[in-house]
Formats: sequence, structure tokens, C-alpha cells
Amino acid sequence: MSQGSFFKVRINTMVPGKPTTFDLHIKINGQNILYLRAGDRLQPEKIKSLDSKDTGSFFLVKEEDRKAYKQYVHEQMISDDLNVREKALVLRESSMTLVEELFEQPDVHSALDHSKPLIKDFVEFMRAEPEAMGHLISLSGHDFYTYNHSLDVGIYSLGLGEALSYGKKELEELGIAALFHDVGKRHVSLDILCKKGPLNDAEWAQMQKHPQFGLAILNENPTVTDAVKAACFEHHESWAGNGYPQQLSGQEIHPFARIVAITDTYDAMTTQRSYNVPLKPVDAVTTMRDKLAGRYDPEILRAMYSVLFKLKAA
Repeated sequence: MSQGSFFKVRINTMVPGKPTTFDLHIKINGQNILYLRAGDRLQPEKIKSLDSKDTGSFFLVKEEDRKAYKQYVHEQMISDDLNVREKALVLRESSMTLVEELFEQPDVHSALDHSKPLIKDFVEFMRAEPEAMGHLISLSGHDFYTYNHSLDVGIYSLGLGEALSYGKKELEELGIAALFHDVGKRHVSLDILCKKGPLNDAEWAQMQKHPQFGLAILNENPTVTDAVKAACFEHHESWAGNGYPQQLSGQEIHPFARIVAITDTYDAMTTQRSYNVPLKPVDAVTTMRDKLAGRYDPEILRAMYSVLFKLKAA
């Protein structure tokens, strides 16, 4: 989230040896301290040193330099100096701070608008580099946080949409839908969201309201499509009809919601949380197929295996 006139940039967004076009600051004892001047190069040993110190996992950049920062990221994505995996790391790391802003800033509608170029970057990268999706998936977080989860569900959903032969525009819309599938959790108590352990009945009842909260938020924005709203409102519906909040079944559930239902569960199963041991990717999908089959569209669940093949290849 922007801090006064600064915004966050994750350390691993910066390519070692590449000169910047903007100043980098770090926060020490509550103060923003100049660390690297525009035009200077960040050396690998400096990154290791920062990682070992209590300066956080990010730099701070002045808000007035946001355009220069975006151009810097774009130049890395089209550079011949980086391989596909290095580009995937730059894109994912640069996206994480934006996703954090999306969920922390009060203006959700501005966040929605800013998310569109982000999703386009992912789609264009996928289409330009056949190996891109595998590397993006393999870099996904191993801890379950709202920001990590929302971005990773977006990445998995794009991979699944690609496996289902979605076109560019469909993928862009699906990416927005997946990124904002949990936007309603803004109105759920942090004590519930961050609880270490299973929820009690009252807490679970509150958590189950997040699809309605999300729909209400998205309904306030005239540019949000019905498909994006459906993914938010219906991603906890079940193929068998015993989901929530509407108990829809089968083809009644929007395709985007059916995709997000799978990627949402997959991410929850494969990431570390306080009360579960993460499953390996294939084990998670196999569990969904064999033990939770009634919840998911069987055709889309089968397509998930092709996404895992790309992960294995990467």
C-alpha cells in the first residue's frame, strides 16, 4: 500500500546489475532512507544482505516514479538478457505488491481499473512464451495469505483457461474474475480471516457471507462484467448442488466460477496454513477427483492435469 508519497516494490523485482531509472529507499526505524540512486546498479550480494536484515522484503519508490517503475518492469519482460523463468519471477514479484495495494486501498473501483493492465501482462507473457505458465505456477507461494492466494488463484485460473482453449479476451476477463474472487473478504473480520485453526459455527457463518459481500462491492462498479460477478458470487457453489450461497448445480454455475472453485481449492490444499500440511500438486488434484468429485465440473477438473504437466515440466 502507498505510504504517503511512496509505494512498495518487492526486492526480487529488481534485476541484479540492471541500472534503475528511479531511486530506491528502505524503511529503517520508521524512516524512509535512500538506498540506491537512479542510474545505479543493485548487485546480487546487496540483495542477499538485505534479505538477511530486518529491512522487510521490499524497497520503497516515490509515487512520482511509478511510471518509470512500470516501464522498468516492461523492459525486463521484453529483454533478451533474461530467460523465461527470470521474467516470470519479475512479473510475479512486481504483481504481488500491486495485489497488496488492490486489497488494502479503500477505493476498490480504482483497484479494479489498475488490475486490468496487470492481467494483460500475464496473458501476453503466456502467449509470447510457451513455458511461461509452468514457471509462473512453480513460483507460486507456499504460504497462505490473502495476497498470495488471490494472485496464485489468478495464475492457476489463467493456466486452466489456457488448457480449455480460451481466447485472449476471455483469459483477460477470467484473470480479473479470479483475482477478485475473494474481494468480499474485505468485510469479514480479520480475527476470522487470520484465525489459526478451524472456524466455529458463528465464524463460519460470517465467512460464508463473503460471496454476497463481494457481489455487493462489484455491483457498485459499472465496468465489471456479469462473468466477473458470477465468479465472485458462485465460486463456492458445488457441481452436485450442495454449495453456497444459492445451491446452484452443474451447468447453472458460470464457467468462470467452476474454474475458480477448482483453483481456489487447489491453492488451499497445496499451501502451508496453520492447521494443515500442504499436499503435493498431483495429490491435491487426485484428492479433488477421487474424494471431492461431486463439487467440481469433471471436464474442467480433468483439464487441471494438463496444467500440472506444465508445472512438472518447469
